[in-house]
Amino acid sequence: MRQQTPQAKTEIYADQVLGFTLPARNARGRAARLGEPLREVLAAHDYPAPIKHLLAEALVLAALLGSLIKGEKSQLTMQAQTEQGVVRLLVVDYRGGELRGYVDFDGDALAELGANPSLSTLFGKGYLAITFDVGSEANRYQGIVPLEGESLAEACESYFAQSEQVPTLVRVAVTSNEMGCSAAGLLAQHLPDGEEGRERLHARMDHPEWEHVAILAASIRHEELLDPALSMDALIWRLFHEEDEIRIQPGAQLEKGCRCSIEHYEQVLSQFPEAERAEMRGENGVITVDCAFCSKNFPIML
Repeated sequence: MRQQTPQAKTEIYADQVLGFTLPARNARGRAARLGEPLREVLAAHDYPAPIKHLLAEALVLAALLGSLIKGEKSQLTMQAQTEQGVVRLLVVDYRGGELRGYVDFDGDALAELGANPSLSTLFGKGYLAITFDVGSEANRYQGIVPLEGESLAEACESYFAQSEQVPTLVRVAVTSNEMGCSAAGLLAQHLPDGEEGRERLHARMDHPEWEHVAILAASIRHEELLDPALSMDALIWRLFHEEDEIRIQPGAQLEKGCRCSIEHYEQVLSQFPEAERAEMRGENGVITVDCAFCSKNFPIML
């Protein structure tokens, strides 16, 4: 049964993940746009423009990848790191629609790079680690790949190709205007022909069904991804309207979600020996903990 064509309209899936499947092509995907939650995350630090762009891309990727896993306690963490680059560490994570992230970088070195430094210029020879945590130690798995390509999106494609053996296409667009920073992304994947438990039986990077889906998905333009007048379901229909069936599954609402609190830090610090906690205390007897994600300070009396 062919889905009815959605009318282009004011965005109804803003700040929300939208899932879709193409049953006849054994393909699935995710689409997401980030506005206010992205601006709230970026507001915690006075990042220069290249770092804002980098973190915005990473947060959209976290939403796309994180929404692939199920479970309220499931979490995706993406970390890009190097010891030689201008950006020393980038960390983002996603849990149940909540997003957070931060970047540690050398400001003086960044200022020498110009307005639009490349990914390789920012990181040098770094690596990308993606961790899927499905709620327990036994269900946690991580893949690590070299941080290569023109963007973090390309590095994520390499992760799925090398670590998961799943053909994947990812596109991300970021823009800044008088309203602030906005970002959007699309992920499409070809599912394996069969699975038995957790063992993948067959996945082909050159499968004819995937080649067809990839060509259509790759035709998306940045301005389409970011256009608030073109709803995400209408965008998916525009890409795949010739398919026999498109199934749309609204996903989690996206929001800034830093999990820092005095109670959390008290629990963490209580695990340290008293001698070590004494060294952490200031002259007033208080341990001050600063959250790298939200840039808040927490006075801990312990």
